[in-house]
Amino acid sequence: MERQSIAAYQFYPGDVSRLRGAIKAFLREEKREEALGIMVPHAGYVYSGKVAGMVYSRVKIPEDIILLGPNHTGYGERVSVYSGKTWKMPFGDVEVNNEIAELITDTIPFAKRDEGAHLREHSLEVQIPFLQYLKPSIKIAPITLMYSDLDTCLETGRLLAEVITAYSKKVLIVISSDMNHYESHEITKSKDKYAIDEIIKLNPEGLWKAVRENDISMCGIVPALVGIKACLKLGAGRAQLIDYMTSGDTSGDYSHVVGYAGIVIN
Repeated sequence: MERQSIAAYQFYPGDVSRLRGAIKAFLREEKREEALGIMVPHAGYVYSGKVAGMVYSRVKIPEDIILLGPNHTGYGERVSVYSGKTWKMPFGDVEVNNEIAELITDTIPFAKRDEGAHLREHSLEVQIPFLQYLKPSIKIAPITLMYSDLDTCLETGRLLAEVITAYSKKVLIVISSDMNHYESHEITKSKDKYAIDEIIKLNPEGLWKAVRENDISMCGIVPALVGIKACLKLGAGRAQLIDYMTSGDTSGDYSHVVGYAGIVIN
Protein backbone atom coordinates (compact mmCIF):
# COMPACT_ATOMS: atom_id res chain seq x y z
CA MET A 1 0.00 0.00 0.00
CA GLU A 2 3.08 2.27 -0.02
CA ARG A 3 5.10 2.91 -3.15
CA GLN A 4 8.81 3.34 -2.55
CA SER A 5 10.82 5.90 -4.50
CA ILE A 6 12.70 4.29 -7.39
CA ALA A 7 14.08 7.36 -9.17
CA ALA A 8 15.90 9.01 -6.26
CA TYR A 9 19.72 8.97 -6.65
CA GLN A 10 19.19 8.23 -10.37
CA PHE A 11 16.93 10.88 -11.89
CA TYR A 12 17.18 13.38 -9.03
CA PRO A 13 19.16 13.73 -5.77
CA GLY A 14 17.97 11.43 -3.02
CA ASP A 15 19.53 13.46 -0.24
CA VAL A 16 16.96 15.98 1.03
CA SER A 17 19.30 18.96 1.28
CA ARG A 18 20.79 18.36 -2.17
CA LEU A 19 17.35 17.83 -3.67
CA ARG A 20 16.06 21.06 -2.12
CA GLY A 21 19.08 22.92 -3.46
CA ALA A 22 18.68 21.49 -6.94
CA ILE A 23 15.01 22.42 -7.20
CA LYS A 24 15.64 25.89 -5.79
CA ALA A 25 18.28 26.43 -8.49
CA PHE A 26 15.83 25.42 -11.25
CA LEU A 27 13.01 27.68 -10.10
CA ARG A 28 12.71 31.34 -11.09
CA GLU A 29 10.91 34.34 -9.64
CA GLU A 30 8.00 34.58 -12.05
CA LYS A 31 4.42 35.77 -11.87
CA ARG A 32 2.40 32.65 -11.15
CA GLU A 33 -0.92 32.00 -12.86
CA GLU A 34 -3.78 29.55 -12.56
CA ALA A 35 -3.47 26.66 -14.99
CA LEU A 36 -5.63 23.74 -16.00
CA GLY A 37 -2.66 21.66 -17.09
CA ILE A 38 1.06 21.64 -17.67
CA MET A 39 3.36 19.46 -19.77
CA VAL A 40 6.80 18.81 -18.31
CA PRO A 41 9.67 16.44 -19.15
CA HIS A 42 10.73 13.52 -16.98
CA ALA A 43 14.40 12.91 -17.68
CA GLY A 44 17.13 13.19 -15.08
CA TYR A 45 17.17 16.63 -13.53
CA VAL A 46 20.63 17.33 -14.90
CA TYR A 47 19.14 17.18 -18.40
CA SER A 48 15.52 18.35 -18.10
CA GLY A 49 15.36 20.03 -14.71
CA LYS A 50 15.75 23.51 -16.19
CA VAL A 51 12.72 23.10 -18.46
CA ALA A 52 10.65 21.59 -15.66
CA GLY A 53 11.69 24.37 -13.30
CA MET A 54 10.68 27.07 -15.77
CA VAL A 55 7.19 25.56 -16.02
CA TYR A 56 6.76 25.06 -12.29
CA SER A 57 7.88 28.66 -11.76
CA ARG A 58 4.93 29.92 -13.78
CA VAL A 59 1.94 28.15 -12.22
CA LYS A 60 0.07 28.14 -8.94
CA ILE A 61 0.14 24.63 -7.51
CA PRO A 62 -3.16 23.48 -5.97
CA GLU A 63 -3.42 20.74 -3.40
CA ASP A 64 -4.89 18.18 -5.80
CA ILE A 65 -2.82 16.87 -8.71
CA ILE A 66 -3.66 14.37 -11.45
CA LEU A 67 -0.43 12.93 -12.85
CA LEU A 68 -0.57 11.54 -16.41
CA GLY A 69 2.46 9.70 -17.69
CA PRO A 70 3.47 7.02 -20.17
CA ASN A 71 3.89 3.40 -19.13
CA HIS A 72 7.54 2.64 -19.95
CA THR A 73 7.60 -0.80 -18.32
CA GLY A 74 4.66 -2.58 -20.00
CA TYR A 75 3.35 -3.83 -16.64
CA GLY A 76 -0.13 -3.29 -15.30
CA GLU A 77 -3.34 -2.02 -16.82
CA ARG A 78 -3.80 -0.03 -20.02
CA VAL A 79 -5.00 2.95 -17.96
CA SER A 80 -3.53 2.29 -14.55
CA VAL A 81 -4.70 4.33 -11.56
CA TYR A 82 -2.46 3.77 -8.54
CA SER A 83 -4.34 1.77 -5.91
CA GLY A 84 -2.19 2.30 -2.81
CA LYS A 85 -2.34 4.98 -0.14
CA THR A 86 0.99 6.79 -0.16
CA TRP A 87 4.19 7.38 -2.11
CA LYS A 88 7.33 7.54 0.01
CA MET A 89 9.53 10.36 -1.26
CA PRO A 90 12.68 12.10 0.00
CA PHE A 91 10.67 15.17 1.07
CA GLY A 92 8.19 12.92 2.92
CA ASP A 93 5.14 10.80 2.21
CA VAL A 94 2.65 11.94 -0.42
CA GLU A 95 -0.99 11.00 0.03
CA VAL A 96 -2.81 9.37 -2.86
CA ASN A 97 -6.16 11.06 -3.49
CA ASN A 98 -8.37 8.00 -3.48
CA GLU A 99 -11.51 10.09 -3.92
CA ILE A 100 -10.29 11.21 -7.34
CA ALA A 101 -8.93 7.74 -8.09
CA GLU A 102 -12.32 6.16 -7.43
CA LEU A 103 -14.10 8.80 -9.51
CA ILE A 104 -11.74 7.99 -12.38
CA THR A 105 -12.32 4.24 -12.28
CA ASP A 106 -16.07 4.74 -11.83
CA THR A 107 -16.23 7.11 -14.83
CA ILE A 108 -13.66 5.77 -17.30
CA PRO A 109 -14.50 2.16 -18.22
CA PHE A 110 -10.97 1.08 -19.16
CA ALA A 111 -9.28 2.72 -16.14
CA LYS A 112 -8.38 0.19 -13.45
CA ARG A 113 -6.91 0.41 -9.96
CA ASP A 114 -3.44 -1.11 -10.09
CA GLU A 115 -0.01 -0.93 -8.48
CA GLY A 116 2.05 -2.98 -10.93
CA ALA A 117 2.35 -0.30 -13.59
CA HIS A 118 3.70 2.18 -11.04
CA LEU A 119 6.28 0.18 -9.14
CA ARG A 120 9.18 0.78 -11.56
CA GLU A 121 7.81 3.76 -13.51
CA HIS A 122 9.80 7.00 -13.21
CA SER A 123 7.80 9.39 -15.38
CA LEU A 124 5.38 10.45 -12.63
CA GLU A 125 7.76 10.25 -9.71
CA VAL A 126 10.20 12.84 -11.05
CA GLN A 127 7.43 15.47 -10.97
CA ILE A 128 6.66 15.02 -7.30
CA PRO A 129 9.71 16.73 -5.72
CA PHE A 130 8.93 19.94 -7.63
CA LEU A 131 5.28 19.74 -6.58
CA GLN A 132 6.15 18.98 -2.94
CA TYR A 133 8.68 21.80 -2.79
CA LEU A 134 6.05 24.29 -3.93
CA LYS A 135 3.05 22.74 -2.15
CA PRO A 136 4.02 20.29 0.63
CA SER A 137 0.38 19.27 1.22
CA ILE A 138 -0.24 17.91 -2.30
CA LYS A 139 -2.40 14.85 -2.87
CA ILE A 140 -1.88 12.92 -6.09
CA ALA A 141 -3.89 10.70 -8.43
CA PRO A 142 -1.16 8.92 -10.45
CA ILE A 143 -2.17 7.46 -13.82
CA THR A 144 0.03 5.67 -16.36
CA LEU A 145 -1.21 5.14 -19.89
CA MET A 146 -0.16 2.59 -22.47
CA TYR A 147 -0.29 3.31 -26.21
CA SER A 148 -3.84 3.61 -27.54
CA ASP A 149 -5.76 4.81 -30.57
CA LEU A 150 -6.80 8.44 -31.03
CA ASP A 151 -10.51 7.93 -30.34
CA THR A 152 -9.80 6.15 -27.06
CA CYS A 153 -7.39 8.90 -25.99
CA LEU A 154 -9.95 11.61 -26.73
CA GLU A 155 -12.72 9.74 -24.93
CA THR A 156 -10.44 9.23 -21.92
CA GLY A 157 -9.73 12.95 -21.86
CA ARG A 158 -13.39 13.86 -22.14
CA LEU A 159 -14.28 11.56 -19.25
CA LEU A 160 -11.34 12.81 -17.17
CA ALA A 161 -12.77 16.33 -17.49
CA GLU A 162 -16.08 14.98 -16.16
CA VAL A 163 -14.19 13.56 -13.17
CA ILE A 164 -12.56 16.90 -12.42
CA THR A 165 -15.87 18.72 -12.75
CA ALA A 166 -17.54 16.25 -10.38
CA TYR A 167 -14.71 16.58 -7.87
CA SER A 168 -15.47 20.34 -7.73
CA LYS A 169 -12.14 21.43 -6.30
CA LYS A 170 -9.18 22.95 -8.12
CA VAL A 171 -7.12 20.25 -9.83
CA LEU A 172 -3.93 20.58 -11.88
CA ILE A 173 -3.31 18.07 -14.66
CA VAL A 174 0.41 17.31 -14.97
CA ILE A 175 1.32 15.70 -18.30
CA SER A 176 4.72 14.02 -18.09
CA SER A 177 6.40 13.63 -21.47
CA ASP A 178 9.74 13.89 -23.20
CA MET A 179 9.83 14.73 -26.88
CA ASN A 180 11.79 13.14 -29.77
CA HIS A 181 14.43 10.56 -28.78
CA TYR A 182 17.93 9.66 -29.96
CA GLU A 183 18.33 11.61 -33.16
CA SER A 184 20.55 14.61 -33.78
CA HIS A 185 19.90 17.94 -32.10
CA GLU A 186 18.81 19.60 -35.36
CA ILE A 187 16.53 16.76 -36.45
CA THR A 188 14.99 16.57 -32.98
CA LYS A 189 14.34 20.32 -32.86
CA SER A 190 12.75 20.20 -36.31
CA LYS A 191 10.54 17.22 -35.48
CA ASP A 192 9.54 18.52 -32.08
CA LYS A 193 8.38 21.81 -33.56
CA TYR A 194 5.67 19.99 -35.51
CA ALA A 195 4.32 18.48 -32.29
CA ILE A 196 4.73 21.61 -30.17
CA ASP A 197 2.91 23.74 -32.75
CA GLU A 198 -0.15 21.48 -32.45
CA ILE A 199 -0.04 21.46 -28.66
CA ILE A 200 0.11 25.26 -28.63
CA LYS A 201 -2.96 25.27 -30.87
CA LEU A 202 -4.67 22.91 -28.39
CA ASN A 203 -5.26 20.52 -31.27
CA PRO A 204 -5.03 16.91 -30.07
CA GLU A 205 -6.01 15.52 -33.49
CA GLY A 206 -3.27 17.64 -35.08
CA LEU A 207 -0.76 16.42 -32.51
CA TRP A 208 -1.65 12.79 -33.25
CA LYS A 209 -1.20 13.42 -36.97
CA ALA A 210 2.08 15.34 -36.53
CA VAL A 211 3.63 12.60 -34.40
CA ARG A 212 2.61 9.84 -36.81
CA GLU A 213 3.50 11.63 -40.06
CA ASN A 214 6.87 12.92 -38.82
CA ASP A 215 7.89 9.79 -36.89
CA ILE A 216 8.31 11.71 -33.62
CA SER A 217 9.23 9.40 -30.75
CA MET A 218 7.36 11.44 -28.13
CA CYS A 219 6.97 8.97 -25.27
CA GLY A 220 4.08 10.83 -23.63
CA ILE A 221 1.90 11.25 -26.71
CA VAL A 222 -1.05 9.41 -25.08
CA PRO A 223 -0.89 11.39 -21.80
CA ALA A 224 -0.62 14.58 -23.87
CA LEU A 225 -3.68 13.73 -25.95
CA VAL A 226 -5.69 12.81 -22.87
CA GLY A 227 -4.55 15.87 -20.94
CA ILE A 228 -5.13 18.36 -23.76
CA LYS A 229 -8.61 16.98 -24.43
CA ALA A 230 -9.47 17.19 -20.73
CA CYS A 231 -8.24 20.78 -20.53
CA LEU A 232 -10.28 21.72 -23.60
CA LYS A 233 -13.44 20.27 -22.06
CA LEU A 234 -12.67 22.24 -18.89
CA GLY A 235 -12.53 25.47 -20.88
CA ALA A 236 -8.87 25.90 -21.87
CA GLY A 237 -8.31 28.68 -24.37
CA ARG A 238 -4.54 29.04 -24.48
CA ALA A 239 -1.33 27.01 -24.34
CA GLN A 240 2.13 28.58 -24.02
CA LEU A 241 5.54 27.11 -24.75
CA ILE A 242 7.59 28.15 -21.71
CA ASP A 243 10.92 26.52 -22.55
CA TYR A 244 12.53 24.01 -24.89
CA MET A 245 15.94 22.36 -25.01
CA THR A 246 17.57 19.04 -25.78
CA SER A 247 19.88 16.85 -23.75
CA GLY A 248 22.70 18.03 -26.02
CA ASP A 249 22.43 21.49 -24.48
CA THR A 250 23.62 19.90 -21.22
CA SER A 251 25.86 17.05 -22.35
CA GLY A 252 27.46 18.73 -25.35
CA ASP A 253 26.74 15.63 -27.41
CA TYR A 254 24.44 16.81 -30.19
CA SER A 255 24.50 13.58 -32.19
CA HIS A 256 21.91 11.62 -30.17
CA VAL A 257 19.62 13.75 -28.03
CA VAL A 258 16.23 13.81 -26.34
CA GLY A 259 13.95 16.85 -26.64
CA TYR A 260 12.29 18.52 -23.66
CA ALA A 261 9.36 20.93 -23.90
CA GLY A 262 7.62 22.78 -21.08
CA ILE A 263 4.06 23.99 -21.73
CA VAL A 264 1.35 25.67 -19.64
CA ILE A 265 -2.34 25.27 -20.53
CA ASN A 266 -4.80 27.87 -19.21
